[in-house]
Amino acid sequence: MDEMTRLRELRADAPMPDRSALAPGRQRLTDAIAGNRRGRMLRTDWRLASLGAAVAITVAALLSTQLLGTSDPRPTGPATTAGALDLSGPAATLGQAAVFLEGMTPPPEPRDDQWIYTRNVVGQPEPAAGDGHMGEVRYDPDSWTPYGNAAAEKDRSDDDRSAREIYRAANALPEDPAALLAEVRELYPPGADSPESKAAQTFRGLGVLIESYPLAPDALARIYRAMATVPGVEITDHLVKDAAGREAIAVTREEEGTHQRRELLLSPYDYGYAGLRFVVTEDHEMKLPKGIDPKLTAGDITLTEARTAAAVVDAEGATP
Repeated sequence: MDEMTRLRELRADAPMPDRSALAPGRQRLTDAIAGNRRGRMLRTDWRLASLGAAVAITVAALLSTQLLGTSDPRPTGPATTAGALDLSGPAATLGQAAVFLEGMTPPPEPRDDQWIYTRNVVGQPEPAAGDGHMGEVRYDPDSWTPYGNAAAEKDRSDDDRSAREIYRAANALPEDPAALLAEVRELYPPGADSPESKAAQTFRGLGVLIESYPLAPDALARIYRAMATVPGVEITDHLVKDAAGREAIAVTREEEGTHQRRELLLSPYDYGYAGLRFVVTEDHEMKLPKGIDPKLTAGDITLTEARTAAAVVDAEGATP
């Protein structure tokens, strides 16, 4: 069975991904399978997560996420695990993050000829009980994307925006949370056949913005304040582990119709984007290809990834 057929079968019970997520993902997988390591950014929303289950085949794809310009080891800041980190709810936690970010001096916007470098860790799916087969995931940890991507900016058919477009769109978002969320839905509209609710669409779009690199701190602060108002958004009352083994704040929302929740992971040190997890919320079985265990248990982690470095560099292949 070919890899694309397996991918289609693996996502049998997951909702169809929207066009803004699916088109760049399809292109990225195609490029990766062909050995092309210069494909466009793969959006978090499509990735392996939209399969809605554990991956039981090896996926060779370049994966990308964001961390406010820092790299490990992360410095201790005002909002450390030993400090007064408030995990009591979305308004408290994301409000605290916004206050911290609003006090930061924004770095200059990258030049059009610069590149965005990211390094990522992708963890193996983790069964919550027993030794069930969850599959192996392989990936290229390093990625370079042009800041001003003329090809992406010209092609509006799939809503794939360059880092420059996202940076400027985020800067232009209004202060009012309701108005900001409406603009996010305009930036990341649902697909023609998408069954997602308005709240799900909003959370997905906010996730795309939050993982983008770079973002101005005050823009991210506005995004966090607005995210706290989205129905269904919750904060896990304890720190969780990302794919790199680091402690992280989990901002969560149930993925409707998938028996899973999406967890956006934030650094408890600087509130930058740290990674992503998808966690099974209830025991269920899936329709999967022969030889793949269809049983998933509440607590299973079907996708976990972490960004361990992000920087603006002067050339493709350069590192900080």
